[in-house]
Amino acid sequence: MAELDRSDRRRWLMLGTVFFARISTGVQFQSVAAVAPVMVPELHLSYTQLGWLIGLFSLPGVVVAFPGGAAGQRLGERRAAVVGLSLMAVGAFMIAVASTFWMAMAGRIVSGTGGIVVNLAFSKMVAAWFSGREMATAMGVMLTAWPVGMGIALLTLGSLAQNDSWRTSIGMSAVAAVVALASIVAIYRDPARSTRATSEVTVTHSLRLSRAELTAAVMAGLTWTGINASLFVFVSFAPGVLVESGYSVGRAGLVVSLALWMTLVSMPVGGYVADRTKRNDEMVALGAIAMALCMVGFAFLPAPAVWCLIGGVVVGAAPGPAMSLLPRVVSQERLSSALGVYYSVFYAGAAVLQPVAGFFLDASGWPAAPILVAAVAMASTVVGLMAFRRIVPQVIQ
Repeated sequence: MAELDRSDRRRWLMLGTVFFARISTGVQFQSVAAVAPVMVPELHLSYTQLGWLIGLFSLPGVVVAFPGGAAGQRLGERRAAVVGLSLMAVGAFMIAVASTFWMAMAGRIVSGTGGIVVNLAFSKMVAAWFSGREMATAMGVMLTAWPVGMGIALLTLGSLAQNDSWRTSIGMSAVAAVVALASIVAIYRDPARSTRATSEVTVTHSLRLSRAELTAAVMAGLTWTGINASLFVFVSFAPGVLVESGYSVGRAGLVVSLALWMTLVSMPVGGYVADRTKRNDEMVALGAIAMALCMVGFAFLPAPAVWCLIGGVVVGAAPGPAMSLLPRVVSQERLSSALGVYYSVFYAGAAVLQPVAGFFLDASGWPAAPILVAAVAMASTVVGLMAFRRIVPQVIQ
C-alpha cells in the first residue's frame, strides 16, 4: 500500500516534468510566427511562404509519426523524448543562421521532426502513468503546456526580435529545448509497472492494429486536428487582425498570449469536468462549437480582443477529453502505433491548414480570412468525433 501511495504521488511529479518540458514545443512552434514582422521582410517572404514555415513544424509528422511511435516503443519513451528535444534544438539553430527561405525551411523540418517525436513520447508517458484514472484531467494538464509555450513566445520573442534580432529570438527557442531535455534526463522516470518483460511483449505487437483500431485512430486524429490545427492558424494570424484594428504589434501579441494563458486554467478544468461527469463527447463538442463561434465573432464583430479572450476560456472544454479518446479504447500494447496513426493524421492537417490560411490572406488581402478558415476547421471537430464513436464498439468488442 505504501508503494502504491508513493506511485500516486510520483505520477503528479512526472506529469509536472512532462508539462514543463512540453512548454518548449509550444515556444518553438510559435517562434516563427512571433518574429514574422521582422523575419518576413528580411528574408523577402510571402504570407504563403510564412504559412509553410509555420506549417512545416507539423508536416514531417505525415511520415514520421507512425514509425516514430514504434521507435519510441523500442527505445523507451524517455529516450525518444531526449532524441526529439535534441532535434528541436538543432533545427532551431539552423533557422537562426538561415539566409534564405529554403535554409529556414530545412531547419524547420528538423525541429518539426523533433517536435513530433517529443509529442508522441509525452502522450505515451502520461497515458502510462494515468492509465485507468484521471486520464482526461492529466491529458488536459499536459496539453496546456503547448499554449503556455506559445504564449511565452508571443510575449517575449516578438519584442526581442524588434529590439535585437529575429535570429536571437529563434536561438532562444533552441535554448528552451535544451532546458527541457535536461529536465527529462534529470527527473522523469517510467512507472514501475513498465517492466522489461512488458516492454519486450509490447515491441512484438507494437505494429499490429486491427482495421477497427486503425479507423478509430484516424477518426480520433481528425477530431484532434480540428481542434488544434485551427488554434494554430488562429494564434498565428490573430495578431495581424488586431494590428489592422489599431493595436500595436506588442499589444496585439499581449492579447493573444493572454488568451493562451487562460487555457492554463480552462484546459485542466475541462478535463476534470469530463472525468467527473463522464461526458467526454459533450465537452469536446461544446468547446469546439463555442470556439468556432468566438472565431467568427473575432473576424466580424466589434471588440475582437474580447472575443479572443472569451475563446481562451471556452476552448478549454475540448482538448483534454479529445486527447483521452484513443487511450481509453486501444490497449497499452498497441497504443504507440495507434498514436502514430493519430498524429500522422493530425500533422497532415496542421501542415496543410497553415499555408491554406496564408493563401486566402494573399488572395483576398483581408487579414481576417485565415480566421474563418480556422473557424470552419474547428467546427469540423464534431464530424470526426461522431465518426469515432461509430467505430468504437468494434474496437472494444
